[in-house]
Amino acid sequence: MVYGAKIIAQALQDLGVQVIFGLPGLPVIDIAQESMNLGINFISFRNEQAAVLAASSYGYLTGKPGVCICVGGPGVLNTFPGIPHAAANCWPLLLLGGSSETHNANKGAFQEMDALPIFSPHAKLALRPPYPEMVPSFVRDAYRAAMFGRPGPAFVDLPANIIMGHFDVERHKLSPLLEAPKAVAPPEKIRSAIEALKTAKAPLVVVGKGAAYGRAEKQIQALIERTGLPFLPTPMGKGVVPDASPHNISAARSTAMKTADVVLLLGARLNWILTFGLPPKWKSGVKIIQVDISADELGKNGHDPSLSIVGDLALVVEQLVNEIGNWRWQGQSSEYYRTLQAAKSKNEEKAAKKASAGKIPMAYEKAFGVIQETLNSLSTPNNGDIVYVSEGAKAMDISRSIFTMEHPRIRLDAGTYATMGVGPAYAIAAYAAYNYPHAEGSAGTRGRKKIVAIEGDSAFGFSAMEVETMGRYRMDVLIFVINNSGLYRGDADSKEKWQQLQDMTVAGSPARPKGLSATSLGYETDYQKIAEVAGGIGLVARTPEELKEATIKGFQAKVPVVVNVIVDTQTDLEMDFSWLDMAPPTDKKKKEQKL
Repeated sequence: MVYGAKIIAQALQDLGVQVIFGLPGLPVIDIAQESMNLGINFISFRNEQAAVLAASSYGYLTGKPGVCICVGGPGVLNTFPGIPHAAANCWPLLLLGGSSETHNANKGAFQEMDALPIFSPHAKLALRPPYPEMVPSFVRDAYRAAMFGRPGPAFVDLPANIIMGHFDVERHKLSPLLEAPKAVAPPEKIRSAIEALKTAKAPLVVVGKGAAYGRAEKQIQALIERTGLPFLPTPMGKGVVPDASPHNISAARSTAMKTADVVLLLGARLNWILTFGLPPKWKSGVKIIQVDISADELGKNGHDPSLSIVGDLALVVEQLVNEIGNWRWQGQSSEYYRTLQAAKSKNEEKAAKKASAGKIPMAYEKAFGVIQETLNSLSTPNNGDIVYVSEGAKAMDISRSIFTMEHPRIRLDAGTYATMGVGPAYAIAAYAAYNYPHAEGSAGTRGRKKIVAIEGDSAFGFSAMEVETMGRYRMDVLIFVINNSGLYRGDADSKEKWQQLQDMTVAGSPARPKGLSATSLGYETDYQKIAEVAGGIGLVARTPEELKEATIKGFQAKVPVVVNVIVDTQTDLEMDFSWLDMAPPTDKKKKEQKL
């Protein structure tokens, strides 16, 4: 007789699973324990949402499905945000959810809920094994679905009677799934793409996070170095080609998009991150050569798909490099290139001016400049020995242009689904992927890595208790909470308003936050103290000197560190998000989009 939880754990072991994320409780707690007995690492979180977000990013970093377990009912519902998050980012995720006993169905059983109808529309596959002997094959099918084709989430519902029962089931060891099948492109498609690039007056290569996931950095670097084509990385595509490359024109992003006439799109989709590839942000009539693993993605938003290519990104780019020979773009003296360089210089000068401002509280750019300069002095950036996690509105958006990446898969942010609360979860996942003994995620960038999280004060609040998880597992993560006392921005007089509320409370009057705006947070909240209660170190930095000292101490610490960085409230700035286009298109804009 074999314990049901052990059958499940053995299936995960057979598939090569090294780490499981989750929040244990009946009945899935025994899946965690049986997995640990088999040598699989289990990381227990404080909230299911953080656990599933960690599993999804672990899948991105390793190229194999991240595995998360949770209890049924409310536990499963708490993991639900991770399903569309993984689907939108195209990250492989296997979620194993417990559920009430099948023999108590429709009786009002403990945490009874039929999860399959909820998850089926959003997952690549959602299954419930009816018999214990079918558990291994169902787990394998879900794991394969998450990994093969366009990666995404899969869900297996596991009833309590299957998990906790004892069964006469013969062990049939599963074969591990080491990699997904890969396809090359027809030679004529390669030749057509190259001809379009050679005849372009304003060519542009866009590199997305799919290129990092597909381990295509060597091939794409060879393409850029051989041809000299200008390239633009998406936020998480940074590092596939080193940011230090002279062909990187990310500082002229808007100008490049408006002027390029032929775009080679590698590992990215024409969604909101790339403003759909449509005017007015893009040139009308631009030709798109999209390389994607899924044919369904080609030709979206009205673009002509005739030049686009279906296939594995690394293999297709290798085909392009081989076919293109010694051809090199000769447009360095063109008006297009001069325009790019002028915009790049202008934007870099503007950023440098903000970074050099000496006012207190510090501007975001000044704080990030101090952090980056200090971390670079303590590490070896060219070796990729720091992984950067960032989330929040201003904290994420501003930091992405300041922190340079010379390697792939060392930057994680809110991603395509723009999910908040990912920071601590991602940091834990990165620690496991890079620093655990198996170090699956370290392919191409070997060696232990320091995990650094740049957190907006609002974003940090979503999952701040996961600092205790870091402390419990002795993860020396360094967290900077960029504290402007608000969402997007704080109040100019938030200190006075906050003090008035405190005075009213002390006096026994009801504290009604009449003066606080909808975006106000507690004034200069002591976020650093959460590290102290978790066995870590909490620090506060108000000046560049204090921030430098805190960064050094945090980098060298062997426990979690939270640095509370007090920055300018940015009250005078317009509240907007540059990538969010909420206004419906005008008649002129509609005509441009049809062209």
